[in-house]
Amino acid sequence: MKVELLVSEWCASCHDAERIWREVAQKKQIDFAVVDMGQPEGRQLATRLRIRSIPAVVVDGELKHIGLLDRTAATALVAEAPERTQKTARHVGLGLSASSRASVLGAMIWLLIAGAALPLGGFFLDGAARPAALHGFTLGFLLLLIMGLGEHMLPRFTGHPIAGGWLWAWTPQVLVHVSVLGMGFGWLLGVPMLTAVGAVAAFVGLALFTLRIAPLLLRASL
Repeated sequence: MKVELLVSEWCASCHDAERIWREVAQKKQIDFAVVDMGQPEGRQLATRLRIRSIPAVVVDGELKHIGLLDRTAATALVAEAPERTQKTARHVGLGLSASSRASVLGAMIWLLIAGAALPLGGFFLDGAARPAALHGFTLGFLLLLIMGLGEHMLPRFTGHPIAGGWLWAWTPQVLVHVSVLGMGFGWLLGVPMLTAVGAVAAFVGLALFTLRIAPLLLRASL
């Protein structure tokens, strides 16, 4: 059973509707997707079904409800779907997921730390501090920012769900933090082993993130 929730950024009740339907999707085995009116697929859906108000619930291609439902009523709408036994990949919604928020926040923290060197010469510091500051900016700031925004935006742009869970959503972030710390302190303290650990962590983290987004980029957009 496919359930599409038609929403928009400016619709206050749409955020509540998305939250309720995500709770239902965790219990019932449905293919749930949040469709934004601001995207082409959202406008096509609204035009095809002549939807003039949101949030709107479309089940298997048919408009079933307009307006905010409580969880009991939403569950009743998909009562025929079996109970969910395992988690699946998620479609993007209106708000940032917890992992996306953490990634962007981590990026800003590393930018602040790298930027703190500005009074001392910024990224053009001499000696061992220079590569440490550079890795804090390139790995800590740029890579985490790309991960956080990419995780949120790519499913929206491609129309495909993205893999979730600790392995795919959190492990690359943790490895990037380890890589910045390892490479930074390795350069500053002159400990090659720490630098090597940081480099390996950076490679594995980037490889996991690449494997995570590759299915979305290789499949044709919906």
